[in-house]
Amino acid sequence: MIKRNSLFQLILQRAYICDIVRIMPKRHYVLALICYLSIPAVLIAGAALFSLIDPEMARGHADYVRNYRLLEQVRHGVLMATAGLTLVLWASICYLVIESRKRSKGWLSLAAAGPFGFIFIAMLADRSPAPNDLYQQFLRKLKVYCRVPLETALLVSVWFLAFESMVLKRELMIRFESFSTGTPVATIIARQDASSGMWAFSEGLETLYLVVLIYLLWPIFFNLAGHLFSPRTISAQRP
Repeated sequence: MIKRNSLFQLILQRAYICDIVRIMPKRHYVLALICYLSIPAVLIAGAALFSLIDPEMARGHADYVRNYRLLEQVRHGVLMATAGLTLVLWASICYLVIESRKRSKGWLSLAAAGPFGFIFIAMLADRSPAPNDLYQQFLRKLKVYCRVPLETALLVSVWFLAFESMVLKRELMIRFESFSTGTPVATIIARQDASSGMWAFSEGLETLYLVVLIYLLWPIFFNLAGHLFSPRTISAQRP
């Protein structure tokens, strides 16, 4: 009897895993998410390589001027290549999301507006939703007078969550630096205030990055939560 119950539980668990796989987003959407997550890696690698190439390494060589200019050109080439690859990834992200929702390629022009344009791309309804896409099924049932307040509330919530996440990350980094170096927290904050413009710019970029990331993850979380709390799934999990 115990073995039979264990076998039954195993079958239910495998069926549950299969349901999770079925609610995964489309292949194009997954690729868009992967491309977006790779942007920070590209920027960090490019910045590291840019800082490693120092034109002053040509000092001590016979043709100093020529070598200095070559290293300077390589350095700027790395910077341009990093920026170009980032733009290609960004355009690919917008294209893949549009393609996953079977929308006109004309929407790709919104990619030029950066994260603000992507917000409108993320709002596009899927013309060919997957059978288990609960999020798109939910959107298709909404009337315009319900959809507009919902998207507005989502926009405000996403910006609030992105900003608070950035603030939390900043506080954690300050605490970690204070713990690892022994520098008082007030001293670190004063040093950041001295170059507030640079910190404000970098934190603004972090917030924009998180906004797009949350918009990408929101349909996935909605489908996952809808599946986990559906009556059929809850009843299947009961022994």
